[in-house]
Amino acid sequence: MFDPKAEEPFRLSRSKLELFLQCPRCFYLDRRLGVGQPPGFPFNLNSAVDHLLKKEFDAHRAKGEPHPLMSAYGLKAIPFQHPKLNEWRENFVGIQFHHRPTNLIITGAVDDVWFNEREELHVVDYKATAKDSEVNLDAEWQRGYKNQVEIYQWLLRQNSFKVSDRAYFVYANGRRDAAAFDARLEFEVKIIPYDGDAAWVEGKIVEAKNCLMARDLPASGPDCDFCTYRAAAAKLESPQLPML
Repeated sequence: MFDPKAEEPFRLSRSKLELFLQCPRCFYLDRRLGVGQPPGFPFNLNSAVDHLLKKEFDAHRAKGEPHPLMSAYGLKAIPFQHPKLNEWRENFVGIQFHHRPTNLIITGAVDDVWFNEREELHVVDYKATAKDSEVNLDAEWQRGYKNQVEIYQWLLRQNSFKVSDRAYFVYANGRRDAAAFDARLEFEVKIIPYDGDAAWVEGKIVEAKNCLMARDLPASGPDCDFCTYRAAAAKLESPQLPML
């Protein structure tokens, strides 16, 4: 938990910064008071797709050549080779930067990084779903995906890398039109470009630190389901009700 009196830097992950963007109250309860949101179910199929895509792109990384999918989209880039790549990908390690004005160490585990002919890095994120319609980034809830790659862009730039505004989503869509399952799930894989703008990141880091330093609980996010549930349940709960 965050201690306002502590002098040592405090680690703040990309996902916790996203939590602050969604709901400052849940963020404060989690990082300052130690009461996290209930965990969700693990997305094991998505994790399997993520793992296999990394292996696939790593095979071409080792050869210093583009993946056929990159060539099919006309991308002048190859998977980036760097001695810290595995560290950047590792949860609870990731790309790190000590933001000295707030004394926060910001971290984020990236899926992949590509290197273009202009010697710029592209942040790459793998996504998996299964839907009948074409995959895109148009839904309001996908704003979190965009925040994610913009935070990674910011982190890489703070580590003195030349980073393109253009990020890529490698989006795998499970086909639902097959005649039968036959113990196999087939995917259509698409590369979706996204031009990010990470100018907001540092300001939100400062806001998150100010939130953690506050003595009182901040307001809830306007669309926070957790806070809505707690408020509705609190209205019905009473000390006189029998314990279940």
